[in-house]
Amino acid sequence: MSGTPTAPPPTPFAATLAELAAADPHRLAITDGERTITRAELDAHTNRLARAYERLGVTQDSFVTIGLPNGIEWFEATIAVWKLGATPAPVSAKLPPIELDAIVELANPSLVVGLEAADRTCVPAGYEPDPELSDAPLPIKIAAAWKAPTSGGSTGRPKLIVAGGPSVTEGVSLTALAFGMTPDGVHLASGPLYHNGPLSFSVAALFTGSHIIVMERFDATRALALIEEYRVDWMYAVPTMMQRIWKLPEEDRLRHDLSSLNVVFHLAAPCPDWLKRAWIEWLGSEKIWELYAGTEAQSVTLIKGDEWLKHPGSVGRPIIGEMRILDAEGQELPRGQQGEVFMRAPEGTTTYRYIGADARALDDGWESLGDMGWMDEDGYLYLGDRSVDMILAGGANVYPAEIEAALDAHPNVGSSCVIGLPDDDLGNRIHAIVQPDAPVTEAELREHLADRLVRYKVPRSFEFVDEPLRDDAGKVRRSALRAARLG
Repeated sequence: MSGTPTAPPPTPFAATLAELAAADPHRLAITDGERTITRAELDAHTNRLARAYERLGVTQDSFVTIGLPNGIEWFEATIAVWKLGATPAPVSAKLPPIELDAIVELANPSLVVGLEAADRTCVPAGYEPDPELSDAPLPIKIAAAWKAPTSGGSTGRPKLIVAGGPSVTEGVSLTALAFGMTPDGVHLASGPLYHNGPLSFSVAALFTGSHIIVMERFDATRALALIEEYRVDWMYAVPTMMQRIWKLPEEDRLRHDLSSLNVVFHLAAPCPDWLKRAWIEWLGSEKIWELYAGTEAQSVTLIKGDEWLKHPGSVGRPIIGEMRILDAEGQELPRGQQGEVFMRAPEGTTTYRYIGADARALDDGWESLGDMGWMDEDGYLYLGDRSVDMILAGGANVYPAEIEAALDAHPNVGSSCVIGLPDDDLGNRIHAIVQPDAPVTEAELREHLADRLVRYKVPRSFEFVDEPLRDDAGKVRRSALRAARLG
């Protein structure tokens, strides 16, 4: 009697890494600015490191806060956490203590790697496990959530966005192949790995057997040189990176052999039409891909360059989940009319959960990330202004309330308002409007913020005004203040 075929069990991350190492132990796995590690070396070293973390208290499904710069060590720490069935929660290696304390309070991690946090077990960057520990395979474990990146919030407090999926490779590998990666390819990790985009796509590349080339920090000339040297076939980018490359002297941009490059995959911020067309004309429409989604991943759009030329300005059609455009009363709008973009995950799936925040959700499972947009008759999405005050600066999400809270903590600041102003390089620059209660200088405020905010959140410009910026209810009209400065 034959039964219904059953699906094979999911493959844990650790098992996939072991399989890749066994299949080709000497193939290069990761290269950073200092060294290269093979598949076999990566698998063995992370076995030993996992045992060290286990001794330090890392347990099944606990969070581990990882504050390491881009490099092989970041991947080793993250893999070791997965091998213990725990969840990596990456943060910037330059996170100020006050911001780190707020995140640690939320995550309650069993271990902090690369940073010092009060009343927590911590190991510094460069930590090496006891060489007497075994590097043999560990018992296979699966974390309930494979990642938990951090985001700022409109309340000025951080939140964790905990993945809805476990640490198994099937979903990650399918996503990689759908987004143009090839097995055993070469991947350029150009963005900070504590951000969700670089994290997710680098991990996808890892588990499809790609050789990952990690940039410690983005540099336009260096990126082109690495593509040529290592024959990179897949590159992550945000529009700011694309613009910095495009603005190189033409002789510098064109002297590198980029013929190996199959996909330039950009996301995280709107790409100006002129820049998108320039890259399409330079490299070919089939190589320029764009994705729109949040870390929450309820729904995802995708568009390739040839489609974009037919629907210029679009970020594509949903390939995962659903999207629709609603007005302020929650009614669906006709095609071509702008409203708020709401998303819904595929039926029966949970793509994330928040720690430290609540979703903006309707009763029937539709959620919004605060974006405005419209759809054309073919179902292609076009994004408009944000419905909330979040600033997109260089591909990073920056929340004004978080910066204002830090500014207002200065004893001489009465009130403050932070807005985004147009910037040719970053898309938006962070501009702080400050109403002081007593004399204070820009230098003093920068020194004050350096202890409270990661560098990219510190305003690029300051303006001092005499009148209070908030009403008696504590409200501030950022849109009006921004419009006045643009007018």
